[in-house]
Amino acid sequence: MNPTYPLAARAIHFRWMMLAWLALVAGCATVPASRTQPLATPSQLYGQLFADVQMAQVFPDGKTFVDAVPRRSPARISAAYERERTAPAFDLRQFVLREFELPKTQESGYHTQPGEDIRTHIDRLWDVLTRQPHSEPAYSTRLSLPKAYVVPGGRFNEMYYWDSYFTMVGLAASGRHDLVRAMCDDFAFLIEHYGHIPNGTRTYYLSRSQPPFFAAMVELLAAHDGEQTYARYRDALQKEHDFWMEGSGNLGQGAAHRRVVRLPDGSILNRYWDDRDTPREESWREDVLTAQRSQRPAAEVYRNLRAAAESGWDFSSRWFADDRTLATIRTVDFVPVDLNSLLYRLEGTLAHAWQSVDAMRAAQMRQAAERRRMAMHKYLWNESAGAFTDYDWRNKVISKNVTAAAGSALFFGVANDEQAAATAQAIERTLLAEYGIATTAHNTGEQWDAPNGWAPLQWVVIDGLHQYHHDELARKIATRWIQRNLEVFRTTGKLVEKYDVMSGGGAGGGGEYPLQDGFGWTNGVLRALLERYPQQ
Repeated sequence: MNPTYPLAARAIHFRWMMLAWLALVAGCATVPASRTQPLATPSQLYGQLFADVQMAQVFPDGKTFVDAVPRRSPARISAAYERERTAPAFDLRQFVLREFELPKTQESGYHTQPGEDIRTHIDRLWDVLTRQPHSEPAYSTRLSLPKAYVVPGGRFNEMYYWDSYFTMVGLAASGRHDLVRAMCDDFAFLIEHYGHIPNGTRTYYLSRSQPPFFAAMVELLAAHDGEQTYARYRDALQKEHDFWMEGSGNLGQGAAHRRVVRLPDGSILNRYWDDRDTPREESWREDVLTAQRSQRPAAEVYRNLRAAAESGWDFSSRWFADDRTLATIRTVDFVPVDLNSLLYRLEGTLAHAWQSVDAMRAAQMRQAAERRRMAMHKYLWNESAGAFTDYDWRNKVISKNVTAAAGSALFFGVANDEQAAATAQAIERTLLAEYGIATTAHNTGEQWDAPNGWAPLQWVVIDGLHQYHHDELARKIATRWIQRNLEVFRTTGKLVEKYDVMSGGGAGGGGEYPLQDGFGWTNGVLRALLERYPQQ
């Protein structure tokens, strides 16, 4: 099997081949000493073999091949492929099975105990989803970590950035502060070695991050371990901020660089980005086909798809020019409410962390946070919608779409009391459903749209409402969400990645891969909500 593939697209796979080989010679199978040392990804290592495997759908899930471990050096495998692939009887799948060890789902042997209390089930499941540090085999795409960590489950068998915060909320509710502390250490390690926290702990995720919840993680741990927690992670928090603000000092008005945008009045806010403009390696075929449908420059489409992956909302009408179609995606044109709410909290946390050792630096962080809050009120507050929405900085218009991301302005304290009250009404009017909060009001078939509800968004909205004393609505959402989780658990014995909150369907749908069970952030949010609302 040797599928045809456009020559122009093939050039993508070889762009970094020499760089990849140098990285391997330097020892990229282990964690590098600094982020300046490149780490090769599968498309860089295997070139045409990689493209052919992904485009031919040798495996139903594109993540299977990028997580596979080669049985010998990539150079020898690629050479063998070039020799053998033109033979009449060549079988691409059999070649891959011969040359690679495929990933295994480690928790597949876990069984629910009939009649088990849901809290006991979750407490037992933490150990099933915990991975211990170990040396990765040569040429593995997984990044080594120094401490134990919890994975989401299913196909997601590595540590993910924003997933982990919501997992940690549940770990804290379960009394597993040892794992919360270990994972904070792992994230600090990633910042130290790579300059940022990647989307997930794989080489092919290093070009992007995810919603920056590290400050919230540190605050969660500090609530148990005390004030010394801020000193422990102060340098890592500062490097996290430096990463997101890189390039902001020399940016002209109305211009953008990587993750920063300077608005017409000189304010600086942030956007999602990815440093590469090629198809995502774990979703290569899907991205190539999307770019072909778009009739836009392929690199532009790839960048926007990758930026949406950094947002965590991959994919959603929130990022679409026509509110309906993935091919119109333009993530990098938006200044998002959730990202800037997160960075407002990071700046506030840094001000607290620096206060005891450098009062001037602490004051600078407080000023940065206040400037961000004022800019968000000016550009992201949508008076007609009664909520914070995303701002299209290229076209200088605010999005009309109220999404569950509006809750982040309450969760991180950006909103004033009047804005919080209006947001509560907007969420109840626009997104409240039979079983929780819908992600958006649009049903596009994408997984980050209606009718799906996601655990992290439920927690942000519920806790944000609680912080502003809108407790009746917070309880209503929590009660409905808990009910949906328990119904599916009683029927299937599982907690899953996402749920249909608008009908009797139970589990959610849509997206690029089958519904996953496990599932880290669902376990975490449900465990924490049952702690807060024990009568449920």
